[in-house]
Amino acid sequence: MNLPNILTLARIPMMFIIVYLMRADFQWAAMAAFWAFVFAGITDWADGYFARKMNLVSNFGILMDALTDKILMLGLMIALVEIERVHIFLVLLILGREFMITGMRLVAATKGVVVSAESSGKQKTVTQILAVGAFLLQDVVVKDLSRFGFSFEETVERSLYWLGMGLFVLCVFMTLYSGYKYFVKYGVLVFSEDK
Repeated sequence: MNLPNILTLARIPMMFIIVYLMRADFQWAAMAAFWAFVFAGITDWADGYFARKMNLVSNFGILMDALTDKILMLGLMIALVEIERVHIFLVLLILGREFMITGMRLVAATKGVVVSAESSGKQKTVTQILAVGAFLLQDVVVKDLSRFGFSFEETVERSLYWLGMGLFVLCVFMTLYSGYKYFVKYGVLVFSEDK
């Protein structure tokens, strides 16, 4: 196993750590969750960087990078539903799209085609990261920084909540739009009867 693949697979346990910290009630847990999320984002960037730099780009890496990103983000979104930040319906829309595109990628792989990330898929991922990051930052303000009694904390908390909700609605739109674009581009390949 090479370094890029290790970095890719490291995001799966990171999801469990972040969700645990999101639900924990000890001091600085919210701050630790936020920084663990940032660290997971750094591993996402680093695996691609090292794969290209070390000339270790592989079909495994391409597929697993996309899959571990989905596992991480969907796990965190489900945790956001549990702590009542987002509505389950919005997460189900994203979940349905992610499984459909993953299934399409698997069918394409059986036909010898690797479906790489498209620009709309990358934009979708960025909006998902920003939305989840805003909610995690809101928890930092509510759970950790509120202990210091800042006068502006309620305004910051409310602003981060609405920023997170706006970004989440945008990420739902981007998720569905990018899914549509994948099906337009690869649908004929996936739904054809040829082997």
